[in-house]
Amino acid sequence: MIRLLLCDDHAMFRQGLRSILETEKGFRVIGEAATGREAVRYALSTHPDIILMDIQMPELDGVAATKTILEEFPDAKVIILTMYRQDRYVFEAIKAGARGYLLKDADADALISAIRRVADGETLLRPELAASVLDEFRRAEAVPAHPEHRLSELTEREEAILRLLAQGASNAQIADTLGVSEKTVRNRLSEIFSKLRLNNRTQAALYALREGIATLKGGS
Repeated sequence: MIRLLLCDDHAMFRQGLRSILETEKGFRVIGEAATGREAVRYALSTHPDIILMDIQMPELDGVAATKTILEEFPDAKVIILTMYRQDRYVFEAIKAGARGYLLKDADADALISAIRRVADGETLLRPELAASVLDEFRRAEAVPAHPEHRLSELTEREEAILRLLAQGASNAQIADTLGVSEKTVRNRLSEIFSKLRLNNRTQAALYALREGIATLKGGS
């Protein structure tokens, strides 16, 4: 069962989300928040599996709420909701640890797919967003090349998985490309994170792009 927290200041939008999600098998909406502060309070008291977070919230915006939640609940999986693909605040939310973003005009199938992917440990990192965030990380040195990052310890198969991840492939796509099971991909990703001293797919993707293991155009 995927437990969801809906955070948006428009009641009708929350109701629309709830009506879609509660008809989906395996989903349960455990709470709603109309402000950023309510989002933080509910997230920390209920520990939902997925948090759908509006970027523009009263009292505390979506970026600040995401940062606050992740400081206290690092395992939180936040999906940012926005009206605009190039919203500046989306970049900040991804840097703060959000797992990706979803446009508010996305259809029900895209919404459900995004939730299931993030619940499965994936990141909604589109190539154009990855390029922008990567550029900011480079300037701010937010993902430094620490000596403890043991890139040389990766096997050829692990490098291949990391390359595909950085290009935006899902676990299922990686498994299909390499001819292995999704479980194998998940296990290998855990090993990659451990070897590189990284915490999640976003950091791994950005690290791979920065180190030249992959390019956004699919090169190696």
